[in-house]
Amino acid sequence: METTDTVWSCPFDYADALEFDPQLRRMLAEEPVARIRMAYGEGEAWLVTRYEDVRTVTTDRRFSRSAVIGRDFPRMTPEPIVQAESINLMDPPASSRLRSLVAKSFAPKHVARMRERTQRVVDELLDTMAAHGSPADFVEHIAAPLPLVTICEVLAIPDGERDWLRAHALTMMNIGAAGREAAVRAKAELRAYFTDLTAARRRSPGDDLISTLATARDGDELLDDQELAVMAMVLLITGQDTTTYELGNIAYTLLTRPDILDGLRARPDRFPAVLDELLRFIPFRKGVGIPRVATEDVELSGVLIRAGDIVHVSYLTANRDDRKFDRPHEIDPERGSVPHMTFGWGAHHCLGAPLAQMELEVAFTSLLTRFPGIRAAGEPSDVPWNTHSIWRHPLSLPVAW
Repeated sequence: METTDTVWSCPFDYADALEFDPQLRRMLAEEPVARIRMAYGEGEAWLVTRYEDVRTVTTDRRFSRSAVIGRDFPRMTPEPIVQAESINLMDPPASSRLRSLVAKSFAPKHVARMRERTQRVVDELLDTMAAHGSPADFVEHIAAPLPLVTICEVLAIPDGERDWLRAHALTMMNIGAAGREAAVRAKAELRAYFTDLTAARRRSPGDDLISTLATARDGDELLDDQELAVMAMVLLITGQDTTTYELGNIAYTLLTRPDILDGLRARPDRFPAVLDELLRFIPFRKGVGIPRVATEDVELSGVLIRAGDIVHVSYLTANRDDRKFDRPHEIDPERGSVPHMTFGWGAHHCLGAPLAQMELEVAFTSLLTRFPGIRAAGEPSDVPWNTHSIWRHPLSLPVAW
């Protein structure tokens, strides 16, 4: 059994378009279970990078999410993004009840209803882009508004409050130390907003997702008021930010890969089949998310992790592990059925994945049908990229048709 004295400094600030972080690539190859030090938080942590080891950490009960509560754990942002009461910090079996209740809100009948709303929003946005004329900014016309409008439609959040909510969500994602107080304030204000909103929906439910969550039952079980407020807040943040970024990233990837785009131009209906490979390939965030704590000594790939140690996993490197994926750094639309980890794994696999996948499918299938001649308007080297948050995405993306 190995021990390691090497500690890798991991700011996780690499942001060269969608190129894979060379440090993560080195760690996957050279030290797949490594000690790391991050920009914020006390002490050191482990970083686990191999697919099978990531799967172990995310499914083995000896690694606990809830044990990080109250600890100043190593992280990317000055203020932890996650709420202490969130399902994301619960372990099975406590999390199983909430996941079962929330999953009912993403049952096929509910997703089908969301698809109708999403298609309407997409059609309106494409109309606006067409009226603007070629060239147009894909981020401005599609990527930025679509997920926000869709999740707010699904949550039935009034128009006048949507920009305020998005601004607060963005404040929480910044990685600059100077933004800590603003992030704390934004989190508190969002929490208060959703506490009031969910209480109102519980008193008078409609056909929106919050009402569905408020009334979903597993036997006699319901989400309590605090769980409901935090879950609605998590859905707002994760339901619009990450999908916005993936819309831009997928568009950039397609526009710079004519071999893939040409195939989809001929068959837009094939996009859902290609989507999984694009999600696997694209490194849409810069590093890691919420860690776990080892509750007893565990050996991973010959390395001993001690009880009490903080353990991060990298879904990015798991998606590029050549032990699981042949030619992992290439896009292969015909790739086999090994599941990617972009939506997480195990007990914390993203509950909103069906909504995100549906939005991406509707957006790009409609885009390629409406604008089959779409192409980049300008050079890839001229595209500006986000550098100040945990996410990687283009800030603008001019397209022509």
